Amino acid sequence: MSLCLMLGSIKYLSNVIAFGLFPTVQCTMGLTVAKFGGIVVLLAILYSVTNKKQHGVNEKLPSILQSLKTAEKEFKLASPPRIALGFAACVDIFVDAAAFLEAAKIPLPESPKHHISTATLEELSEIFAYVYTEGAAATRPMSNLTLYQELIAIAEVVPGARVSLGCVAPVMGNMLAKEGAKVLIGADIDSKYKSFLRPGVSVVGDTDGHNIDVHIIMEYKTGDKWGKYQAVRANRYAIHADHIMPHVYGVEPLWKAYKEFKPDLVVVGDIHAMDNFPFKPGVRKARLGSVKSFLAETASEGILNHFEFASFVDRELLEDIKENILPHVHSMGMNEQELPNMLSMVRFGKVTQVSDAYPESAQVLDQLRMTYQLIRQKYGILSRIHVHTLAFQAILTRKQSPWRYSRAAAAHASLTATRYVSGNDQIQIETSKLLMNNTFFTSLNADKARRIDLHQSESATCWEEIIDDDKVLICVAPNLVCTKVKQTCGAGDHISAAGLMYQIPV
Repeated sequence: MSLCLMLGSIKYLSNVIAFGLFPTVQCTMGLTVAKFGGIVVLLAILYSVTNKKQHGVNEKLPSILQSLKTAEKEFKLASPPRIALGFAACVDIFVDAAAFLEAAKIPLPESPKHHISTATLEELSEIFAYVYTEGAAATRPMSNLTLYQELIAIAEVVPGARVSLGCVAPVMGNMLAKEGAKVLIGADIDSKYKSFLRPGVSVVGDTDGHNIDVHIIMEYKTGDKWGKYQAVRANRYAIHADHIMPHVYGVEPLWKAYKEFKPDLVVVGDIHAMDNFPFKPGVRKARLGSVKSFLAETASEGILNHFEFASFVDRELLEDIKENILPHVHSMGMNEQELPNMLSMVRFGKVTQVSDAYPESAQVLDQLRMTYQLIRQKYGILSRIHVHTLAFQAILTRKQSPWRYSRAAAAHASLTATRYVSGNDQIQIETSKLLMNNTFFTSLNADKARRIDLHQSESATCWEEIIDDDKVLICVAPNLVCTKVKQTCGAGDHISAAGLMYQIPV
């Protein structure tokens, strides 16, 4: 096999080339690769992937788990942080994807196909097959309201169906309250759903007889099969027909209440509800303008903020977010498929429909650096990014920023991922595995790459780098990936909340 062909077998090289993560020369077979040093790094990564089992990575699980718990304990809560979150809420109906597909008589498609919204069962089947086989978490609207109401009625009686309060503000708010924070949520939440919120969570917004959007969360496990299609990893597909959430009505109530609440941190979420929503002309820009003004005011008062990213496919919305939200954001949270979408938007103004379900650490870290660099160059305020992947956590913080306890935060986020997905606060070694290699590289750029061994005694690893004369700290912690999955939807919000809890300066 030629060198070019062997390198071409590494799936994520397409992303490396697309984002231009290192200097390139042309290979004779048409594949663009780095200079020789970069090739050595890539071959080393390929070797480590294909030989992972031979090194007995999973034999290290007990000591790695103990190491993560030790790092987690480095954090000491001095006083309860006060955290304000917005700006929407919904009701989530969780169903097993296979059971729901059968109950709703959703036909098996001839081939997967991407849709930005659906109106028929056939379109729903095509987009579900598309994300199912890619292992991507996705949320898409359904424009056929009659059909959607029928699907809700079916979902409610699917065996094993459960109901919860969803969206970024309630989910992260509950997690932060569980960890000891004082929480204020700005969102329209009918009083009959207040029982889903933990003690210590207060709500401002319409709470009396207000309608609430309902989402159907189709969850599936690694290896699940649907006809000729197979899931490459555990994940979920969410269907909705939102008409309240996109307006982010919680902005104004939270804006009015925050001065008295005196938050240490403001969390902005649920902006993704605007994705492909048919607003009347000028309404979306006006609503984003309100979010922008709220963020600008709180930031000017020295209050840190965090923007929780999500699945976006509407390029115009992302452009509006670039212009209205990013200039005022201190911190961002996202997963391994949302990160390349963010990078593609800030660099090229383009949306990525789906990304690699199992990206290597070097690829993710390069994307993380470049995203931080580009946003910081343009706006000068971003000081933290947390990327949560299936295999590991990565937190980048600017050294001259208030964020603290990065290593403990990465370890805590990792353990939170396992605890939440398994539905058990006591992590079980026998139902866990490692996807991260014994050795990982910090970059695909041979001039910058460092080889880091996954030490059993110190598995949460940190190092300093310089990005545009700016010193940053990067911390990486491996995940103990749950093999008996109870839930995936909401995992990202729990993980982001866990990382933030340890890093808020109080």
